[in-house]
Amino acid sequence: MWFRNLQLYRLAQPFDLSPEQLDERLRAGEFSGCGRMDMQTSGWAPPLGRHGQQLVHAANGYIMICLRKEEKIIPAGVVRQLLEDRVAEISETEQREVYRREKLRMKETIMVDLLPRALSRISNLFAYLDVRNGLLVVDSPASTKAEMLVSQLRTTLGRFPAAPVRPRLSLSAVMTRWLSGEGLPQDFVLGEECELKHPEPDGGVVSCKHQDLTSAEVFSHIKNGKRVVRLAFQWRERLSCVIHDDLSIKRLRFEDIISEAAEESEDDDFATRFDMDFSLMTLELGGFFPVLMDALGGEVLSDSSGPDTSPQPVTQQRPTITEAEPA
Repeated sequence: MWFRNLQLYRLAQPFDLSPEQLDERLRAGEFSGCGRMDMQTSGWAPPLGRHGQQLVHAANGYIMICLRKEEKIIPAGVVRQLLEDRVAEISETEQREVYRREKLRMKETIMVDLLPRALSRISNLFAYLDVRNGLLVVDSPASTKAEMLVSQLRTTLGRFPAAPVRPRLSLSAVMTRWLSGEGLPQDFVLGEECELKHPEPDGGVVSCKHQDLTSAEVFSHIKNGKRVVRLAFQWRERLSCVIHDDLSIKRLRFEDIISEAAEESEDDDFATRFDMDFSLMTLELGGFFPVLMDALGGEVLSDSSGPDTSPQPVTQQRPTITEAEPA
């Protein structure tokens, strides 16, 4: 259940649906699986999987949802071989050449023939709504998958105004300053991984792993004009991650102090453990996001009255971080 990659979206309006109301609305787009002739389908599924029936899981002002996708797998090599066989048969029996348009029609026919016998691949995409702070957090390394979930929400709810979070300051410039020795924000510690890229197309890219990022070697690349596009760090000894210059957060890992708190519960009930893990994760991320955005100069917001508004910082509510009590 613990998220590993984060894509952040700002809600343009307060989210006013209760968990019960959202569950009811999501029922209209509930996952039902592919039919015999469907290539793919997607819909909302219980975040608890087979251990739950509700399409939402709510705790402390956070609401988790799950988008399930099923897609048929038809190997391209199989289609290509069948197409070649049919083309060869026509050429031999009818003594004529098969042109591109006819090949495309034949390929479509082959795909239709194979669909009912194709294997399926099912994947789950999790996200949660931070209702108090107007955020949607999607557990995905790719923005395209996150956009798929947002688009599905818009289709299901009729309207869901949300856009990727945009910091006021250039993330690449800020991370470059951090790596240049200007000082990290309080409670931030550099990791052992970064990627530096020169703004010129032929300027080169340097990736560093398992390396002291404060070394003269790394600084020399910055001095020669390269800029940080990916940087690993740890926050308050509670979580570590790699942040990219598009504000995507990857390889998120919660440190031992958090995992030990989660393991202290002796409850074997899946739903209870899930709820505890979800509460711990959202508590930590709810404290981390405002600190990160403050370090980036706040957030750019677009006023609904028009596109030419000035950027302004956003101050989010910061929950108090406390050690979890044993269950």
